Amino acid sequence: MPLWYWRPPCLLQTVMVNLVQPPDEAIRGVLWQSRGPWLRLKDATGYKIGHPPQAITGDVLIERTNVAYIEVGGHLSVTP
Repeated sequence: MPLWYWRPPCLLQTVMVNLVQPPDEAIRGVLWQSRGPWLRLKDATGYKIGHPPQAITGDVLIERTNVAYIEVGGHLSVTP
């Protein structure tokens, strides 16, 4: 395990994190912190195919190994 981790350039921006498991879920929020193997999102909303968006209270921690890819931008679209 490396002693340091790369700082993502999208820190403090709105991102959509698409998950490896479960593959039909994503979380949108502000990438607040990147520490070790963890990403911390604030003001998050959960998305699952076939379900309405669900607001998430509190912070969300996502392990980097569970990240399929990250979309960055202010106008992130979610297709039903």
